[in-house]
Amino acid sequence: MNAVALRGATLHYDDLGPSAGLPVLLIHGHPFNRTLWAPQAKALAEAGYRVITPDLRGYGRSSVTPGKVFLSDFADDLAALLDHLDIGRAVVGGVSMGGQITMEFRRRHPQRVHALVLSDTSAPAETDEGKAFRNRLADRLLAEGMDGYAGEVIDKMLAPYNVTAMPDVAEHVLGMMRATDPHGAAAALRGRAERPDYRDTLAAVREPVLIVVGADDVYTPVADAEAIHRLVPHATMVVIEKAGHLPGAEQPERFNSAVLDFLTTQVATQG
Repeated sequence: MNAVALRGATLHYDDLGPSAGLPVLLIHGHPFNRTLWAPQAKALAEAGYRVITPDLRGYGRSSVTPGKVFLSDFADDLAALLDHLDIGRAVVGGVSMGGQITMEFRRRHPQRVHALVLSDTSAPAETDEGKAFRNRLADRLLAEGMDGYAGEVIDKMLAPYNVTAMPDVAEHVLGMMRATDPHGAAAALRGRAERPDYRDTLAAVREPVLIVVGADDVYTPVADAEAIHRLVPHATMVVIEKAGHLPGAEQPERFNSAVLDFLTTQVATQG
């Protein structure tokens, strides 16, 4: 693991695979950390890609910025991280909130994007109801901590049947959620509540795009992925069976196969 001070924060990150490999930047969701991507980082590095997996500010071992952190803050952090690593363009991918950060990255730094991977995410701006929910949840996490919330949402982060069938995966996901600093989680929730609409951004994308979704995702169901696909008709869309909101953790072999096939057939040929 590495660390770098940038934009008023210290970001911790892993940088795996050959330095000359095609860079792939993977962005975790809320309230997780870079280890969510461990199965993908290993598989991609072994296939010859350079894989960058950061802890976003406020998550994992990265420093916490209390108050409110916008998706644009995360996106600019990641652009600065690529600058630090002397990486001009990368395949940029994310899951859930990480997918929205990916879209924000494309909106703010289009010249840095070689291709996009959007997993279990949605493009529209937050609704008024959603804004109120996220701000209430931020208040709750600051008051109560992460434990109760983690226990309540584990069977939505993972498909309920996988919580039982995959105890090691469930424990990893629970561990990430419980270890997250409530101040970091709350700041991201407040910022995410004010996110813009990314549909125009997606409609303008000409780079290769992979859309992945768990078949049994209740947070961002298949219909949300299909809506993104309609905006980006040239995209490749893959539904991962027997998975919920985190298919990369629940069905890593299927998820990795989809990503590697996309990189081989759609991205490597772009030069």
